[in-house]
Amino acid sequence: MQTFKYVIKDDIGIHARPAGQLVNLAKSYKSDIKIKKDDVSVNLKSVLKVLGLAVKKDHEITIEIEGEDEVLAMAEISAFLENNL
Repeated sequence: MQTFKYVIKDDIGIHARPAGQLVNLAKSYKSDIKIKKDDVSVNLKSVLKVLGLAVKKDHEITIEIEGEDEVLAMAEISAFLENNL
């Protein structure tokens, strides 16, 4: 299992456009991918669930990836977060 913590820097937080891009990126992998805020963990492949977390600026999220392509998925998802959120 790969795990990555990230603090959101975007002033708006995870809103519709980057959430959609993040979900599409997650869907390109076979691994199970979860996003967690506080004690709530949801499937990163569902845009409605991601938006339902209501992640705002300065909130810490955790990405958990488990599966056959977890290393590549973690590298690309963490790069997306650093560059976009």
